[in-house]
Amino acid sequence: MAAKDNGRSPALRLETVALDCVMVRLFDTIDEANMPWLLAATQRLREAFADVLIDLVPSYTTVMVHFDIARLSLSEARERALQTLEALEPADDEQGETHVLPVWYDVAVGPELETIAARANITVDEVIRRHAEREYRVFALGFAPGFAFMGLVEPLIATPRLATPRKRIAPGSVGIAERQTAAYPGVSPGGWNLIGRTSARLFDRDRDGYSLLRPGDRVRFEPVNRDVFIRHGGDTTALEERR
Repeated sequence: MAAKDNGRSPALRLETVALDCVMVRLFDTIDEANMPWLLAATQRLREAFADVLIDLVPSYTTVMVHFDIARLSLSEARERALQTLEALEPADDEQGETHVLPVWYDVAVGPELETIAARANITVDEVIRRHAEREYRVFALGFAPGFAFMGLVEPLIATPRLATPRKRIAPGSVGIAERQTAAYPGVSPGGWNLIGRTSARLFDRDRDGYSLLRPGDRVRFEPVNRDVFIRHGGDTTALEERR
């Protein structure tokens, strides 16, 4: 079953993840054009599964549906998902909020800035410009509370994950992994290439939904100097790396 063609129609497939979990796969490759379809599928599935829904996890190409197995069998869940997404139409691409995150781009908090610049044969300032001039879509939340996977980074500055992940990364650290970019909401391990740090509070238990960023949102990174970063509440402390 495929959705109505509207420039980039998904070829929908269902994959069984567990007895109480199915994966709805709409695409096989990552593309910003996927987002309207994923948002539409997420909304439909949320409404269709309603009170039997335990969790719904959209990603770059899929939506995972975790349901209450005591109230819905796997076969019933698969049938409900298929019926729900019959003749799927893309959502309004303008939905979602736009966020501007101030970022202090500096080797003091972005140790991979020089590595990325050398790899691309450009200057550090050019890496910063290229990263900050794009508007990124939030594709998914995961890894840690409030951690938003965003894309797509310009191919020239796309960089593989570190061969050896760091054990401690400072909150607000902005990084690149392949063509993804993200900011760490709290202290955590991580293998992304760090290029700066934001003062934005990405995860807050007192905020509705906890996370500042949600799938479908747009994000722009705004370069600021160290003084502005500190004035906005940014932390310049370098956490010790324990390998």
